[in-house]
Amino acid sequence: MMMQAAPAGPSSGTMGALLTFLPWVAIFGIFYVLMIRPQQQRVKQHQAAIAAVKKGDDVITGGGIRGRVTKVMDDEAEVEIAQGVKIRVIKSTITQVLTPNTKPAND
Repeated sequence: MMMQAAPAGPSSGTMGALLTFLPWVAIFGIFYVLMIRPQQQRVKQHQAAIAAVKKGDDVITGGGIRGRVTKVMDDEAEVEIAQGVKIRVIKSTITQVLTPNTKPAND
C-alpha cells in the first residue's frame, strides 16, 4: 500500500501574516538602532552646543568661516572673523563650537 501525503494546506491566516510581517519589523528595528537613534542624539548635542554659545567661544559656520563670538542675541551671534571685521550669523548656521582653550596641533 502506498501512503500518499496529504497536500500541505496554506498556513493559518494569522500565523502566516505574522511570519510575513515579522522580518520587516526586525529590519526596521535594526535600522532604528543603527541609523535613526544616533542621528537624533547628534542633533540634540548640536542644539545644546548652539544654545550654550557665549561671548569668547570660537565657532565655525556652515560656510566654513571661523571666528570668535563677540555678542550673542536671541537667534543671532556676532562673530569677529578678523581684527575689526565682525559679521552677524544666525545661530543655527553655526556647525561647530570650539572650546576657547583648544590649540592647533602644530603649535
